[in-house]
Amino acid sequence: MLYISYIITVAAVVWFSILASRYIDMIDRSTKLSGAFLGGVLLSAITSLPELFTSISATVLIDNPSLCIGNILGSNLFNFAMLAVVILCFLKGFSSAHLACSHKKVLILLLAMYVAVTLNWRGIVDAEIILGNPSSPWFYVSLTSIIIFALYALSVKYLATDNGPECGEAEEDCPPVTLSLKAIVIRFILASLGIIIASVILTYITDDIATELNLGSGLAGAIFLGVATSLPEVTSTISLFRMRNFDIAFGNIAGSNIFNYFVLGVADLLYLGGTTYYFDDSKVIGLTIFGALASVAMYVMLRNSNKWVKAICAVLAIACYIAFLTA
Repeated sequence: MLYISYIITVAAVVWFSILASRYIDMIDRSTKLSGAFLGGVLLSAITSLPELFTSISATVLIDNPSLCIGNILGSNLFNFAMLAVVILCFLKGFSSAHLACSHKKVLILLLAMYVAVTLNWRGIVDAEIILGNPSSPWFYVSLTSIIIFALYALSVKYLATDNGPECGEAEEDCPPVTLSLKAIVIRFILASLGIIIASVILTYITDDIATELNLGSGLAGAIFLGVATSLPEVTSTISLFRMRNFDIAFGNIAGSNIFNYFVLGVADLLYLGGTTYYFDDSKVIGLTIFGALASVAMYVMLRNSNKWVKAICAVLAIACYIAFLTA
């Protein structure tokens, strides 16, 4: 019954996320908002709502910060691996597509976040800001979280000011929008609420599965929680690739990964029992290393226009996820 509940809840997260991504795509075609902003900030934030609420639930409600960081880093690595698979399936169209320049900047900022977390793991950047009694503070935040917040703010700035390619390869590729903007926004909000409710339930189910199977929290977070909460990004990306909206599709994944780090910082801010940057699980260390390598592969992919170089970079990103699972 536990696993049936997990599958049903995952299906609910995916369904609501697909609806939300469709309405975001309608907003893209109904307004003059930047495509890079819609994909890298707005859509990525919506499809990352599962990571936000599951991570906060894992720390504040369940008091399991290791599950939180495993969820975030596992989602990021899974996102890049699945994006790589989709790119290989649409290699010809993706290779000839023109993507916004801000995506490369976002990948650099994402890599900087991996470096900040790694430095925290090595004890180089592990300073803390504590207000109140050190034994029971009413405010606590790691310096690593402050760095992450600053880097995320920079990424939003870059994406908001980037006027990348419009929807699809040509205007006729974009299907007509029959709903009013007001109706789209209302349905988008309702879909987002569905994501939130299903995500909180998913956290509790994953914690029960980890206990039943006697798995480490980091591994459980990376596989059961990380994969499940990444399905919204994957499904929306596949849909956008099929519409040849490669710019928003890539921005959705890159933006989701950097937003996930922002979520990790928020969870650290709300967690008064210590820090969310727990590396007592070897799987979490592996996620950090392979996640950084996958980010580099994606950056090289964007820097090179050769189709086969892109294919090699995609294979390397997939290899990083497989290496994590088998390490």
